[in-house]
Amino acid sequence: METSRRTVIAAAAAAGIAASTVGTAHASGGRKPVKEYFGTLADGTKIYRWSLQNGGTRLKVLSYGGIIQSLEIPDRHGKYANVSLGYDNLAAYVAGTTFFGATIGRYGNRIAKGRFTLDGTSYQLSVNDGVNSLHGGAKGFNTKVWDIEGFTSGSDVGLNLYYTSVDGEMGYPGTLKTKVTFTLTKSGDWRIDYEATTDKATVVNLTNHTYYNLAGEGSGGIYDHELTIAASRYTPTDSGLIPTGELATIVGTPFDFRRAKPVGRDIRAGHPQQVTAKGYDHNWVLDKGVTAGPQHVATLRDPSSGRTLKIATDQPGLQFYSGNFLDGTLVGTSGRTYRQGDGLCLETQHFPDSPNEPSFPSTVLRPGQTYRTTTIHSFSA
Repeated sequence: METSRRTVIAAAAAAGIAASTVGTAHASGGRKPVKEYFGTLADGTKIYRWSLQNGGTRLKVLSYGGIIQSLEIPDRHGKYANVSLGYDNLAAYVAGTTFFGATIGRYGNRIAKGRFTLDGTSYQLSVNDGVNSLHGGAKGFNTKVWDIEGFTSGSDVGLNLYYTSVDGEMGYPGTLKTKVTFTLTKSGDWRIDYEATTDKATVVNLTNHTYYNLAGEGSGGIYDHELTIAASRYTPTDSGLIPTGELATIVGTPFDFRRAKPVGRDIRAGHPQQVTAKGYDHNWVLDKGVTAGPQHVATLRDPSSGRTLKIATDQPGLQFYSGNFLDGTLVGTSGRTYRQGDGLCLETQHFPDSPNEPSFPSTVLRPGQTYRTTTIHSFSA
């Protein structure tokens, strides 16, 4: 049973924790964004970390990669933990290949052989995942320095992030002007609004790549987390994790999360798709499809802490990745290493390789159009 924010704050007070530390909103709508120095890139560019707090949720965002460096929420007793995987230093993010917490673009997920044809013109993208292009290429949005401005609006507090990707960057056509807004609401929801325009026809698929462990980053595996996904189909992949074009049923397979079940229950069931991906790393075809506004599509719950995450989106797909390639070589924010299954991703998106699959929902953006999409993360305990 979920408890309200008021109950969590009361529990914290009983434990001797000041109410302000569990994110009670100020009259201005939460604490104003705080900016601090985080590190310097090799070219001398200074990177900053912005901190937000509102409604019981704390968020820290880097100007490098638009990265979520920390996401803190309380458990059923009001005790805080950082529930997102990441690093405590800039060098690790620059060297890393896991996309921890990053803002992903121009195209989230994979494009086969880094190629697509649009309006009769063929484009070759940066290839960085075998023969395929992944998350925008070798220098995707996760490696860019974003301009950030903080804001308060009524009872909300947030950040506007800006980046302009020039025509031809990573092989993509068109100059893409991108704005991503992170908002913490008075109820503690973390809302992401994506917006982009282009001066030439292009393809766009923006998402966020936060790895979650609701028991707390560095605390161990997520196989006991209970997951629900409102999807009756998924997109099987080939050996390179590129969709085959089929929208396959999840009925009678380990991919059936229509009712809550532990992530680890069927993860070693031996299904050929799991063998290829070393677990789950697939796009679920959400039953609702593309919608005018965000609708609830997934719930993740950690029984040990009671922390619960609900995700709502207007997108047609959800990539569930079970942290299969974490190999024990990465040291996280807590100073502990990350091993296979120590975190999972739930990335709202259009489908992988859509530019090469005409039957998939289109990801084409044309001049005069504005790309807009919203994802909302709601937390409780």
